[in-house]
Amino acid sequence: MTIEISDTILEKAGLSKAELKLELAIYLFKENKVSIGQASVIAGLHKIMFQKELAKRKILIHYSIEDLENDLINIKKI
Repeated sequence: MTIEISDTILEKAGLSKAELKLELAIYLFKENKVSIGQASVIAGLHKIMFQKELAKRKILIHYSIEDLENDLINIKKI
């Protein structure tokens, strides 16, 4: 899907294209609409860099009990 936003609107919003993609990715992640991996793709950032941006903004990474249980199972396999 392609969304077109004029440069004029971006300029009035005070955002670059990269900043707009980052803000959209963060919003979708915070609202639990996309995973951290999907959000990093939307933002055009490596997953680690996206995580650093979340940390800078004090946004917690979604980590459920199920995630913990899966991680513990995987650790035991190692």
